[in-house]
Amino acid sequence: MVSRIWHGWTTPANANAYEKLLREEIFVGISNRNIGGFRSIQLLRREVGGEVEFVTIMLFDSLDGVREFAGADYEACVVPDKARTVLSRFDQRSQHYELLVERHATARV
Repeated sequence: MVSRIWHGWTTPANANAYEKLLREEIFVGISNRNIGGFRSIQLLRREVGGEVEFVTIMLFDSLDGVREFAGADYEACVVPDKARTVLSRFDQRSQHYELLVERHATARV
């Protein structure tokens, strides 16, 4: 399993608009592409230093799925034009990690 991690920052004034764009358009568009090996996407958000930072974490079965999503230069960021209008700055390259362990809490009875 491969984890693709990317960061983007907005002003506080643009943060809600960006989150809405991600939830209602960008993530839906990614799901609708039916990318082979795409498993999930997570969105994290925090206020830091007068900005709002967003982190996306995507899970894929392999780098083949990442390439299907991002292209041959799979580390390049994938930021639609509409998102670029509300982002202050963002990672030009995504980081990729092999997921070695995923452990879930056991149910307490």
